[in-house]
Amino acid sequence: MAETFRVEIVFALPGQQELVAIDVQPGTTVQQAIDRSAIKERFDGVDLGELPVGIWGREVGRDHELRAGDRVEIYRTLQMDPREARRLQSKG
Repeated sequence: MAETFRVEIVFALPGQQELVAIDVQPGTTVQQAIDRSAIKERFDGVDLGELPVGIWGREVGRDHELRAGDRVEIYRTLQMDPREARRLQSKG
C-alpha cells in the first residue's frame, strides 16, 4: 500500500465554515481530494464545482497534484470587491 499524507479541504459561507482533513495518496489531485472529503454535501444549494480553488491562498487548477500539508481552499464568489468595501467602510 502506498504511503499517505494529510491535507485539508476548506470552504466557508458567512454563516457556515467547514474544514475537512483527509489522508490521500501521492498523485491525488485537488478535485479528487474535494470529492473524497464530501464537503459539498455540507453546503446544500452551492455548486462547489463551479468555484475557483487554491492552496494556501494561491489559485490552482483542479488537476493540481497535492503535497503533504496542503490546504485546499474553495473560494466563493465575492459580493463586492474588497477594495470597494474598504472604501465604503472608511466613508462611514
